[in-house]
Amino acid sequence: MESNYKFKEDITLDELKKYIDQTYDQHYANGKYQATDMIIDSGYGEGFCIGNIMKYAMRYGKKNGKQRSDLLKIIHYAMIALYVNDESDV
Repeated sequence: MESNYKFKEDITLDELKKYIDQTYDQHYANGKYQATDMIIDSGYGEGFCIGNIMKYAMRYGKKNGKQRSDLLKIIHYAMIALYVNDESDV
């Protein structure tokens, strides 16, 4: 059964996947570990993610206007926070 997305979530999910994919191609993501991996391994992952969600939410509409990339970053950090949450339950 195909979903009928009222708010174009299917399109946004495609855009989000492309955004996340390109973050893995950036220079600081090359190599075995990212800085985020080390922050999570140090036990600060949840706070780091929530802090970044707050940072990008507060800057949305202020720094360089209403940038979609700020909203995509919020969603991406929320996804990482979900991962940290799920891994802490293991």
